[in-house]
Amino acid sequence: MIAAECEPWAKTGGLGDVVDALSRALGKVPGATNGEVEVFLPRYRSVPVPSTVAGTRPVRVPDPRAQEGITELTIVDVAANGYRLRLVDHPPAFDRDGMYGPPTGGDFPDNAWRYGLFCRAALETLRTEPERPVDIIHVHDWHGGPAAIQRDAWLTDDPIVGRAALVITLHNLAYHGWTDRADLGQLGLVPGDGVVAKTADGIDLLREGIVRSEVANTVSPGFAREALTPAGGFGLADALAAKGDRFVGILNGLDTTVWDPATDADLAARFSADDLTGKAACRADLLDRLGFDPADHGAVLGMIGRLDPQKGFDLVHDAARRLVDDGARIVVQGSGDPKLAAGLRAMVADDPTRIAFIERFDRAMARRIYAGADFFLMPSRFEPCGTGQMISLRYGTPPIVRRTGGLADSVIDELTHPGEGTGFAFDDATPGALAKACEAAMTMRVTGGAPWAALVARGMAVDFDWTRGSAPRYAALYDRAIKIRRGSHPRAEAPTAGRATG
Repeated sequence: MIAAECEPWAKTGGLGDVVDALSRALGKVPGATNGEVEVFLPRYRSVPVPSTVAGTRPVRVPDPRAQEGITELTIVDVAANGYRLRLVDHPPAFDRDGMYGPPTGGDFPDNAWRYGLFCRAALETLRTEPERPVDIIHVHDWHGGPAAIQRDAWLTDDPIVGRAALVITLHNLAYHGWTDRADLGQLGLVPGDGVVAKTADGIDLLREGIVRSEVANTVSPGFAREALTPAGGFGLADALAAKGDRFVGILNGLDTTVWDPATDADLAARFSADDLTGKAACRADLLDRLGFDPADHGAVLGMIGRLDPQKGFDLVHDAARRLVDDGARIVVQGSGDPKLAAGLRAMVADDPTRIAFIERFDRAMARRIYAGADFFLMPSRFEPCGTGQMISLRYGTPPIVRRTGGLADSVIDELTHPGEGTGFAFDDATPGALAKACEAAMTMRVTGGAPWAALVARGMAVDFDWTRGSAPRYAALYDRAIKIRRGSHPRAEAPTAGRATG
């Protein structure tokens, strides 16, 4: 794995969750790997070296910014939970406030160099450890795009890296890692070099990863279909369509050992589908922490995520007055877009006893919201998959989602499928449509009885476990990628039993 995020060390969203959970789950799928999965991750300033360091080693990496063209970095190996974490430690690139950009917003201007160096460090580490041949290099989002270029441009004849098949997982098509013509030198590229066309304006690192990979996938079948449309492809629909059946959607899973209300130590009380009595205590605890009246039976609507227009926080903001007038209370946790944050702060100032905004990422508080809220909001404009709705279902909190991407794949709408639903869904990305869905959900809760209990029970029964669903599908995808790569490289030996070694 080559990824910019991995829970719990570095995370801004679902990417980090997937890299961690999938890497662990693959080790539990019979025959999926020969040995442990390795996860390469930048050692950002926010990533302390854990106490479980298994060793360090230097690695020399071609560096277009180094005076002599070579830089020596350090690989810090860490025994993680079910895989080996390999931190790429290079302070000039990663010892900064912020992962992708400064806290004030925007991107670091040298991100192409940073992630190009990171990818090359991973490849150079692999190619200088010949005792363990690698069958699969699995990259995630645009940050892994440089690895695809480096393999094909400079390492295609390497006996280790050159034989490895490349899989790219697309978690978010909105971010491409576009590198302007003037910045191509950060990647060691120049126009007309065989990688970049002589007249090109720059290079799209996500597109390069898609085009050069043996197989590509995104994180739900629904979003895979949407990605092939002009509106959903974010300028990449043509590249994805060109891959034909080598582009697929695999719904993300959920680590059901990490997300389990029966064992969650951050909750005021534990509960399960068989015994929901502890959920009332979780609700009371959440209301008390937020300064809401615990005697008020009005519905509590929770929302957690990165403040971004994609996620629909503005829809919640614009629908809030109507929902509060309906008797709801609203709690939002997240950070990001300054304009969205300012709007949410102003909303709280107007009605602090019914609206709360937690402007930070707080793991414990997030769990309390999942368990203590009555409904969980995900009104995303687009959503490759999302895990919030999966967690809320497991915690007995029906989600209210926009019918798009992975949300449509993972939540059955009770309004259109009465007696079969697990949550509530709406179509239009408008405050009115969101409010209408919330009102229907709140009405069903007030009515209560067997239909409400059955809705909650169906949601808690949905099985998103990685090891039983998504991870075996990735193992099959790896097998396919290996066969494709071997077909184009007849010199390479066949993999042992046709399986990936990580």
